[in-house]
Amino acid sequence: MHALLGVIFHFIGGFASGSFYVPYKKVKDWAWETFWIIGGLFSWLIVPPLAAYLTIPGFADIIRQADGGTLGYAYVFGLLWGIGGLTYGLGVRYLGVSLGSSIILGLTMIFGSLVPSIFYYFNGSEGKETIDLFFTTTSGRTVLIGLVICIFGIYLCGRAGMLKERELAGRAADASGNRDFRFGLGLLVGIVSGILSACFNFGLEAGKPMAHVANDLWKATHPGEGEFLFQNNVTYVVVLWGGLTTNFLWCMFLNARNRTFGDYVNTKVPIARNIFFCALAGTTWYMQFFFYGMGESRLGNGASSWILHMAFIILIANAWGVILKEWKGVSKKTYATIISGIAVIILSILLVGFARTL
Repeated sequence: MHALLGVIFHFIGGFASGSFYVPYKKVKDWAWETFWIIGGLFSWLIVPPLAAYLTIPGFADIIRQADGGTLGYAYVFGLLWGIGGLTYGLGVRYLGVSLGSSIILGLTMIFGSLVPSIFYYFNGSEGKETIDLFFTTTSGRTVLIGLVICIFGIYLCGRAGMLKERELAGRAADASGNRDFRFGLGLLVGIVSGILSACFNFGLEAGKPMAHVANDLWKATHPGEGEFLFQNNVTYVVVLWGGLTTNFLWCMFLNARNRTFGDYVNTKVPIARNIFFCALAGTTWYMQFFFYGMGESRLGNGASSWILHMAFIILIANAWGVILKEWKGVSKKTYATIISGIAVIILSILLVGFARTL
């Protein structure tokens, strides 16, 4: 039952992440850097401490009492993840929601799931999954097979993107109205984003001592009720400070270079409406990790949790790509390829979820 609840929580988190960019499409007459940082203020500065306040009594004291190494590493990994996060926005801009998310999050899934297990193999830590478990246990081998299958699904999605680019050559935009579709540039940005985005999981590992404190405090007042569902909410606050720093500096630079500071006060655009949709996008983005923490508390913060989370995001993002008609107008072969990629990713999700019951 715990495994099933964990999978459900990861699905909800994946749905939130795979859907968060959709409200940005409703923002009118603002530059990318303007709506990205407004939404980011909700994602990284406003909503995380609010969620921690509502779920963890005294969360601020836990942060204040954490040692410098825990806070420093969590923040630095947040900085690096922030670069991956802002390039994620660019990747989606150049590749579209479905293809961009597939490539970027696929790489994030691979690095985020395997690197920590390799690290803990050489630097043992009690209770942590190590890379040898993928080859010495039935559950681990099943997770590894699920990862390989998911990679194949990502390949199919990437293949569909290449076919789409060839078929749309010479057009001003794809069927969804994306005039910025650039497969080569988007692929380069996506690779950088995918690798650095994995640093979020590294940040969670670095900040785990704070989550342990929250968990121990909760268990002391709730004996026999298992692990604390919201223990990671305190860690998110620190990691996301790093993400905010990177994104804020970059967006301010773009505002200055592109002379778009006027967007914030331009009365000729629907400012209130734009802020609303940015807030909706930013809050939706944060909810992915709110539910990831709940899923992780049921499945453990090992490779399977990260793989499930990323696979669900890729699945939902591709579904949105189909709904938003990003693949309308392509050949039957290309459309079949993207649908096949989605189906293969669903198979990998089922397999990894099953592995946690073994």
